[in-house]
Amino acid sequence: MSMLTPPGMGGKYRITGDTYPRMRRPRHRRRIVLAAGAAVVALGAAGWGTLQLVDVFSGGDGEKTATAAGRGGDCKPAPKATTAPGAALPKPGQITVNVYNATPRSGLAKTTADELKKRGFTIGKVGNAPAAYDKKVPGAGLLLGAPGAVKGAFPVLGTQLKAATTKTDTRATADVDLIIGTAFKNLDPKTTADAALVALNKPKVAPAGKC
Repeated sequence: MSMLTPPGMGGKYRITGDTYPRMRRPRHRRRIVLAAGAAVVALGAAGWGTLQLVDVFSGGDGEKTATAAGRGGDCKPAPKATTAPGAALPKPGQITVNVYNATPRSGLAKTTADELKKRGFTIGKVGNAPAAYDKKVPGAGLLLGAPGAVKGAFPVLGTQLKAATTKTDTRATADVDLIIGTAFKNLDPKTTADAALVALNKPKVAPAGKC
């Protein structure tokens, strides 16, 4: 009989040797742990879905509000419309245009000058182009004038012939030259030119402020 066997006990209750039965954890505890984990996962998924639905139906306002609040409310309203650079542009009647023909076709300078006059421009000299430009303007036309014409007469006269290029020279006068090139057909339609002139003088709105 082993020393571990209580007195008076034997048979199937007798413990002999050094091997003991292993104790197993009750299986119902595992089930409880697994069930609790599954419940946590389900609640997390449900909470995430709810937040997504709230964001969709609210248009994300909550997040934007929270962001703005986190920045200390430094959002500024968008500035009002600024004064357009075109507000200082001269009117067609204030621009004197010299019309020169640099093509082999005759009569283009006069007919073009007459049309520009109908559209309100003041006409200066009319005739063939100087030797430096005669038959040397491959495009539809060239606007030539003093450096000050870049932000003055050129944009206004350019509404009548968008395909024209620009170039400055050293003249001291405010008049500008329209040198008709070999690709010239006609001035832009009056309705198109008028719309371009209106757009040129329309105030531009500054970009909206960002938070």
